[in-house]
Amino acid sequence: MFPDELKYTAEHEWVSAPNDDGIVRIGITSYAQDALGDIVYVSVSAVGSDVSAGQALGEVESTKSVSDVYAPLAGAVVARNERLDQQPELLNSDPYGDGWIAEIRPADPAALGELLDAAAYGASVSSA
Repeated sequence: MFPDELKYTAEHEWVSAPNDDGIVRIGITSYAQDALGDIVYVSVSAVGSDVSAGQALGEVESTKSVSDVYAPLAGAVVARNERLDQQPELLNSDPYGDGWIAEIRPADPAALGELLDAAAYGASVSSA
């Protein structure tokens, strides 16, 4: 149900494994986008911004509500998904692919190990 190669937060964000440059990609889970409903707007911190783990990285606005997206790791924002400016619905249609939100260079790559794996995240949402 949730891709095994990703890590997850209790706040429903996912994080990819680092690429060759040590950069991770972040998005919201299928569970989160389903709970939000039709997504109509996404805002993300500017490239070059430093974020702390647990700090708001941006916002996702849906027809139901506005929700913060939290940085799962401390680091620097190195890219934001510009396609979301015109196509915020990508978060609904492809949350683990074209609907990614931002890329971060983690301050401490080892912190990735502290996040939930797919099984633990799946158990947390099935008991919610």
